[in-house]
This record gives sequence, C-alpha cells and structure tokens, in this order.
Amino acid sequence: MDARLNGHEPIGRIRTAEPSGSPQSVLRVVSWNLLRLVGAGVEDVAELIGRYQPDLMLMQEATAEVAALPGLVGGTLYREPMDRRVYGLAAWSLRPLPPPSALPLPVSRMPGRVPPRLSQIINFAGLTFANVHLSHGQLLNRMQLLRIVRTIEGPLAIIGDYNAVGPIRMRGFRDIGPRQPTHTANIIPFRLDRCMARGIDCRIAQVADRGPSDHHPIVLDLSVAKG
Repeated sequence: MDARLNGHEPIGRIRTAEPSGSPQSVLRVVSWNLLRLVGAGVEDVAELIGRYQPDLMLMQEATAEVAALPGLVGGTLYREPMDRRVYGLAAWSLRPLPPPSALPLPVSRMPGRVPPRLSQIINFAGLTFANVHLSHGQLLNRMQLLRIVRTIEGPLAIIGDYNAVGPIRMRGFRDIGPRQPTHTANIIPFRLDRCMARGIDCRIAQVADRGPSDHHPIVLDLSVAKG
C-alpha cells in the first residue's frame, strides 16, 4: 500500500509540545473498514500499522482472521462480532489495552430489518473511544449516535464508518475527522468514515490510500482539548 496521505508523505510520529514547553501526549488513531471477506486481510492491516504506527487501530467489518494480527505485529486485539454477520468490530494496540465493552444500538422496527448493531467502547489513555459501523438509514444512524452520546460521559471520540450522508450535529460535539471522501458508491464519492468528538482536539486528520478495501483508512492525531 502506498504510504502517501493525499499526496503527502506519512505524518511523522506524534510527540508535540505546548507553547509553554510542557509536554502533551498526542494519540494516533487509525480507523479502517476492511470490507469483510473480500477486502483488506490481516497482512494489509499489519502493513498499515507498520507505516503509520498508530497507538490505537480501529477496524470495521473485521472477520475472525484479524485474530492473527498480534502474531504479526505484537500488541493486543479485541474483536466484537456482530449478530448474524461474519464480521464485527475490532480494536488493536501495541500498548496495554483494557477489554472493551459492547453497547447495543437502536434497531429499525421495519419488517425485514437487518440484524442489530453495536458499538465497541474502548477506554484508552484516559479517553473513551466508540468504534462504530452504523446503519445505512439516515434517521437510524443519527439515533445510534445519540445512544452513544447519552450513555458515555467525559471526553469521547466516535470513530468509524458512519454510513451517514450530510452533516451531523450533536450538542457539545465537533466533526474533527478528515473532509475528503472515503468511499465511492456508483461513482459517487461519500465521506462515510468520520470522527465526532467531545473534549478532544485533532491535530492532524488525513485520508490514507484505499488499498484492497472499498473504504480509505482515516488517520487522526488526537489530544485532550485544552480548557
């Protein structure tokens, strides 16, 4: 996979300083929808980790194959399967990673509805991350976001495949993810992979090359918001 980000070389590792000279820790988070059985494999994920060295790697449409990731790059991986699907959500870190929890999300009441979705909730480095693969229904995916927001207090970043079209507005949250499209459907580009956050700043937000998936990974350098 090409290491460029929108025509630029990969952003460097993530140690910055406040103007006062006091150190500030910046976390690099990478999120990627792998496209289940026909997209990015565990070797592709390992390559991406090697190139961008994330502190936290979030995956959507991750099959059981990703269980082999620690054998390739070390670290700890947790996978949360989704009901009646071959894929689920997964989180990896080279640093100690507490076991995440699963938050059930609202479901459609329409006949023939798809199986319920969930969010993988990760407490990491003093922050909370919600790994998401939301529904395609535009009212339903907003309701799913609100469930997460109303359940979790404090600094929170909701990251992953939103399947959302158009702007999202939630009190106290900012859209801090990249603005470039991350997926193309029927030749129409969409910005499906996003990050909305409360109490968290983003120093760099970029879209990486797509690789074998149908989604581009997004790369985020995050820190606790000042003030």
